[in-house]
Amino acid sequence: MTKDEVFEFFRILAEDNPEPETELEYGNAYQLLVAVALSAQATDVGVNKATRRLFAEVETPQQMLELGEEGLKDHIKTIGLFNSKAKNVIALSRLLVEQYGGEVPDSREELVKLPGVGRKTANVVLNCWFRQETFAVDTHIFRVGNRTGLARGKTPDQVEAKLDKRVPQPFRLHAHHWLILHGRYICKARTPECWRCPVVNLCAFRPKVLQDPRKRSTK
Repeated sequence: MTKDEVFEFFRILAEDNPEPETELEYGNAYQLLVAVALSAQATDVGVNKATRRLFAEVETPQQMLELGEEGLKDHIKTIGLFNSKAKNVIALSRLLVEQYGGEVPDSREELVKLPGVGRKTANVVLNCWFRQETFAVDTHIFRVGNRTGLARGKTPDQVEAKLDKRVPQPFRLHAHHWLILHGRYICKARTPECWRCPVVNLCAFRPKVLQDPRKRSTK
């Protein structure tokens, strides 16, 4: 895509959804951090279902430590990899209490020191809570970036670097949300729904699926 095409790509997505937000439910920075850590290889819907009751009881790292690993497992046992995730959440909560006064740090360098927190998780927290211009490349963004030609790369880090270089203002803050939602609901992995895509004319993907297969007539 040219610079003008990239600008138009995001202008259209922004016009359709001016204030996109993560679909994870949370009430503070700590709950967001926990929700994102739990969302690895899980759906936001599944995480929200598990954390509603959890977050009604736990708002701080200290409260999580008081709940304990077994208590946490009981809340999140419907989420994939819940055993290892529970261990990481307890460990990161302890570190937050002992080294950060119970507060979530606002830098990627500090966030990735926490158990179970990788670059993608850190980027989500920095963007959603601290309003920093980061690009959290998940499977949806990786697919959309490569498929559309917006930001091609062989690894999530390469796609992130391309987005950081190519996404212009005033779209940088919300860019990763637009891309996630686009990949989740329109530019799907198995069959992209090009027939209802607002940026189809800017997309480099071939062949485009321009007709809803469910509506094709059978003759």
